[in-house]
Amino acid sequence: MKKRIPGYVIVLILLLTTVQCAKKGMPEGGPIDEEPPKFIKANPENYSINFDDDEIRIYFDEYIKLEKPQQQIIISPPMDPKPNIMPLGTARKDIKIEIFDTLEENTTYAINFGKSIVDNNESNPYDYFKYVFSTGDYIDSLMVKGTVKDAQLKAPSAPVTVMLYEVDSTFSDSIVYKETPRYVTYSQDSTFTFSLENLKAGTYRMVGILDNNANYLFNPKKEKIGFIAENISIPTDSTYEIVVFKEETEFEPKRPSLLKGNQILFGYEGSPDLDSLSINLLNPKPEGYISRVVKDPKADSLYYWYNIKPEMDSLSFEIVTPKTRDTLLARLGTLDRDSLQVTTETGSIDKDFKFKANTPIIEHKDEFITIMDKDSVNVDFTTEFDPLKNEVIIKFDKTPDNNYQVVALPGAIRDLFEETNDTINQSLRTKSLSEYALIMLNLQNIESYPIIVQLTNTKGEVIAEKYSEEPQTLTFRYINPGKVLLRVIFDSNENKKWDTGNYLKKRQPEQIRYYSDTLDVRANFDYNETIRLD
Repeated sequence: MKKRIPGYVIVLILLLTTVQCAKKGMPEGGPIDEEPPKFIKANPENYSINFDDDEIRIYFDEYIKLEKPQQQIIISPPMDPKPNIMPLGTARKDIKIEIFDTLEENTTYAINFGKSIVDNNESNPYDYFKYVFSTGDYIDSLMVKGTVKDAQLKAPSAPVTVMLYEVDSTFSDSIVYKETPRYVTYSQDSTFTFSLENLKAGTYRMVGILDNNANYLFNPKKEKIGFIAENISIPTDSTYEIVVFKEETEFEPKRPSLLKGNQILFGYEGSPDLDSLSINLLNPKPEGYISRVVKDPKADSLYYWYNIKPEMDSLSFEIVTPKTRDTLLARLGTLDRDSLQVTTETGSIDKDFKFKANTPIIEHKDEFITIMDKDSVNVDFTTEFDPLKNEVIIKFDKTPDNNYQVVALPGAIRDLFEETNDTINQSLRTKSLSEYALIMLNLQNIESYPIIVQLTNTKGEVIAEKYSEEPQTLTFRYINPGKVLLRVIFDSNENKKWDTGNYLKKRQPEQIRYYSDTLDVRANFDYNETIRLD
């Protein structure tokens, strides 16, 4: 006798069969899209003349988006107010540009999108698409090229904004502070080259800045600048090199404030000669009044210390430099002052040992200080005091692979408030010669002397330096292993330091040239190199 299979069982079997078939037939996905978007058309057409529209549409063959449009898109000449460029945040198949500026007559405009245009799915970029139009009856087609450098670094830290200002009857050097340029572009990240295109014939001033806030104006307190000293006539076959540098700005003191008891903070901007700066109290001084000025090691700040508080609610000060004289007021209060704490900076085989204090050091006594080596032999030493840094420098000859014990008994250091140190017992170890490298350099292609030869780390921080007034072998001892850069400063004014430039004074910074290769310094190795600078 045959049994009938229930209907619901048949349905279940069919469903399971369908699912298995569907699994076997599921696609695994096609190849990854590596093609950038394709430009289809623009309205008005690209390279239009007699342009008088207030909206532009640029169409592509797929959905696109704009990445970092504020950093990537350059409009030259700049428009004010800036146009509204979409898409922002959402994908679409076109770029819409709404123009709010009243465009100049007979002017060629270029909108360079950089690497901002990418497809929506894989972010494949459509590099350096440019939309150009003219409000006149022809497109300007001239161009100028060049490179950018940083005066101190091996390469600029960010793209440099390169600008052209038209030299006409209204031009002045101060234009870089208050007006946007006629033409603008950015240097390329990897090649440090630039090109300004679609230019009209004329005479121009070329300037480059590290434009931190992207407003095409130079802020000397925060930005670097570079310039070509002579005006540029376009058309030209010349290429130009712009070297950007940070200016030394004029000294500007800030309003002082009470930081702690007996300690007033004076902030400032600029680059003053602190050795020639003085802070003078204008109020009557109590009997026995003593003051000291100490520099903050990291910030642009000075600390004015005083031992006796005048009987008044505020103090009036005069800050004097060789070029300036300012009068400032500081209000007093009731705050506790710091007690003396002495710390040490142990240094190394070629760096001095130091005592530092959190309150002003008034006196140090060498007879309360002793130094012994690992054989318990007393080591001769001398001391120097730097009042601005508030540190006592202990100088003594060190030998490799040695241990030293520096002891300062109570009374070795006395501060402004007649407090003295507790016993200080600090050890110092010098490494063996096998842990260092020796570098001997013979430099070629040096056109002029004197020079300052510096070894730096990859951050540009100086490891060691030598001053040379003639060709010679330069020997650098006790160099720690690591990546080392070599740079040469041409000390044209012979003051044994690098001097920056000044835009308004038309003074370029002193030249610095880097050796193109990085020295891979290893321990227990002597380097004897003949180096030809680029």
